[in-house]
Amino acid sequence: MTKNNIRPILLDIRNLSSVRGGRTVLNIPEMRIYEGEILSLIGPNGAGKTTLLMALLRLVPLESGVIVFKNTPLNETLPHDTYRRHFVMVFQKSLLFNSSVFNNIAYGLRIRGIRGRELLRRVDEQMALFGIAHLRNRHARKISGGEARRVSLARAFVLNPTVVLLDEPFAGLDTPTRDALIADCEKILRASGTTAIFATHDRNEALMLSDRISVMNEGRILQTGAPEDIMHRPANEFVASFAGTDTIISGPVIKKNRGTLFIEVNGSILEIVGEAKIGSKVTFCVRPENILLSKKASRATSARNAFAGSIQRILPVGHFYKVFIDCGFQLIAHVTHQSVKNLGLAEGGKIVASFKATAAHIIRGAAEV
Repeated sequence: MTKNNIRPILLDIRNLSSVRGGRTVLNIPEMRIYEGEILSLIGPNGAGKTTLLMALLRLVPLESGVIVFKNTPLNETLPHDTYRRHFVMVFQKSLLFNSSVFNNIAYGLRIRGIRGRELLRRVDEQMALFGIAHLRNRHARKISGGEARRVSLARAFVLNPTVVLLDEPFAGLDTPTRDALIADCEKILRASGTTAIFATHDRNEALMLSDRISVMNEGRILQTGAPEDIMHRPANEFVASFAGTDTIISGPVIKKNRGTLFIEVNGSILEIVGEAKIGSKVTFCVRPENILLSKKASRATSARNAFAGSIQRILPVGHFYKVFIDCGFQLIAHVTHQSVKNLGLAEGGKIVASFKATAAHIIRGAAEV
């Protein structure tokens, strides 16, 4: 039983759609958010992530849709204003007031009529949690970008929301600042039990923070699942590609034997674990970290698929290198800097690329939402 199975449903969304300029910009037949979970919405720019967040706040016009909050439909029984008081939203731009850090964080509390010791206690608590107590009296226009994001988050969390909506809150930060802020944000979310819906185009941010991930494109949710499912069992080619699975291969099944398929691709026979009919065309993917490189084929390996190829390109990506290999079909592997040196990898050079039959995932094209 997963932790979501034992959590109550906080938000139940049905048939949510929005039309803008005659074009459907949001089409969500069904979506559930559980109490205390962190759900990330990932997808390219224009996928509909921000529109979905705004729709959950009922800040964009809806063509249709039912939102049920804590088993109560949003209607005359649960007015919009009462519903919205359970939410806060944090944007990519900090949008701080022309005042001190303290006054920025305290603003929402004052609007809600909270004064005196309670206000001081709650503001001091959030400044301590986000590591900005030393900025208490600093003018908000004279702090760094990373500090400004911390102030924005503290201003949201000080209201003790039921749900916090995070719209690209870490975008544009340098990697150490971003990673530290994500770690602090997750710690605070877990400790408070606050439900979070987090929109980002960066899958690494989603992997660092999420209980579940929803992949969006063109206003639709293509797949929702645990990070492990999204990364290793993508529902379609778009999800596979966006989740970083660069190697996507198609070919006909020419033979099968006890759960293993033999697939012909440009004259080579690939073996993968799965089920399909002989003669049918299947599409499967292999994650780059599951493709191993060696100077020559070895019988000592358990990999069922080993192909000699030439290196087309070596691309540095963060802490690893992305290696593109032409084996009559393209395989893309991730290797360390040390592996590049040890194997003497160079563009135009020869290499053997291998992967296990169990490392491949057949893309069925069915979404799980």
